[in-house]
Amino acid sequence: MKREQWNSQLGFLLAAVGSAIGLGNIWRFSYMAYDYGGGAFLIPYIVALLTAGIPLLILEFAVGHERIGSAPLAYAKINRRWEWLGWWAVTFVMFGIVLYYMVIISWCLNYFFLSFSLGWGDDPDSYFFKTFLEVSSGPSEIGDVKFPILAGLVVIWFINWAILYRGVQRGVELANKIFMPLLFALTAILVLWSLTLDGAMTGIKAYLTPDFSKISKPQVWIDAYSQIFFTLSLGFGIMIAYASYLPSKTNITKNALLTAFINSGFSIFAGFAVFSVLGFMAVSQGKDISEVVSQSIGLAFVAYPKAVSLMPGGNLFGAIFFLCLVVAGISSSISIIEAFTAAMVDKFAVRREIFITVICLIGFLGSIMFTTQAGLFWLDIVDHFLTHYGLIVVGIAECVLVGWFFKLNVVREHLNKISSIKLGLWWDILIKYFVPLVLVITLIWDLSKELKEPYGGYSWASLISIGVDWILLTLIAAFAIASRPWKTGHRETGGRSGG
Repeated sequence: MKREQWNSQLGFLLAAVGSAIGLGNIWRFSYMAYDYGGGAFLIPYIVALLTAGIPLLILEFAVGHERIGSAPLAYAKINRRWEWLGWWAVTFVMFGIVLYYMVIISWCLNYFFLSFSLGWGDDPDSYFFKTFLEVSSGPSEIGDVKFPILAGLVVIWFINWAILYRGVQRGVELANKIFMPLLFALTAILVLWSLTLDGAMTGIKAYLTPDFSKISKPQVWIDAYSQIFFTLSLGFGIMIAYASYLPSKTNITKNALLTAFINSGFSIFAGFAVFSVLGFMAVSQGKDISEVVSQSIGLAFVAYPKAVSLMPGGNLFGAIFFLCLVVAGISSSISIIEAFTAAMVDKFAVRREIFITVICLIGFLGSIMFTTQAGLFWLDIVDHFLTHYGLIVVGIAECVLVGWFFKLNVVREHLNKISSIKLGLWWDILIKYFVPLVLVITLIWDLSKELKEPYGGYSWASLISIGVDWILLTLIAAFAIASRPWKTGHRETGGRSGG
């Protein structure tokens, strides 16, 4: 069964950038910069990008391209006993991250329409938590499904299905050729518009003026590395699958650098719009800029609506902002589903169109839990465990597998043969020693912190029954799928280096 391919190098690059640029680039990065000393956060962020993000992204591109397969197939070709690792990555992002991610995009879609009439009223905080989400008292009190969120969810899942049903070239590639230029244009409008607001320079000053006292705290560095790891879609199995669709002669290292720098550059650029608006809010309300936002999610759904209600032409500004979030979200969500689909097609030779339809229907049903009144709590717990433990463990295992169980010099020689930017022994050292060390430190830091005090103030019962069990169930599923026999001959084909 012949594997699909990209129609062009540009199509691949835009798809990779589309996967990397998501909701977190617009609000999570800006909130971290806001919380961790403005410009000072850019120092650990850029260090993390150069020492971990780019080396690991090059590795994932290289593994997918050289082994010619999705994550499970690529890992199985390296060592058959490690096939489970690829399945675990694509399973917990498909049946975990994307389920709640779709719901957040649904929130953004709802707020896009609310923007035109400023439908959140005079108190966006109360509207978001008490009316829109109608948050229950805790994760065990499920409550009712919120219909506006469910309706938005139907639309978002349908859009994902419609794109993915058309395949890699006519679906994923074409969608990103439309989405990425649109997203860049809309973001540029937001930045230029926000810079004209009263108090914008107050915000920009807070953004660019470093508070160096903050970067001496270990948590800032831990969060910077975590943000880079998450924002580049590392450990998701996505970049491996995307690179596997490339032809033999491809400038892999250059594409990895472009993907990483465009992604991080977009985050930094979008930060100017966010901080300009925060400066406008601070001046309008007579507050210090440090008092404007209290939590990450509140930046998008509370602080921004407040600002939009205060500024001239705010309803249009709000509509553009939330449309940006919808576009960024969909370009990322299609990549997650594609990574799982590629794996299933590689192993079981399933018909893509039928499988996409079934998996999108199952995904939609799985997302409904996050549209309930307890959805915010479930989202918070599942997100925390999958991103802080699942992705980190996959990243460590990936470095160990390729760095220690496979000849890393074979991968490097393959890259250097086809890429304009050559890699030296420094890359081997980063992959074999530095990146795993950083990820292990991150993992130990998170574990030690949470053993002292349960995450988010939740009960241990909630954390174990929702977060820990979610990880364990996806791990069991991964081993179960890996144990099934291959129905294609892909595993026996070897890699492009002949091994």
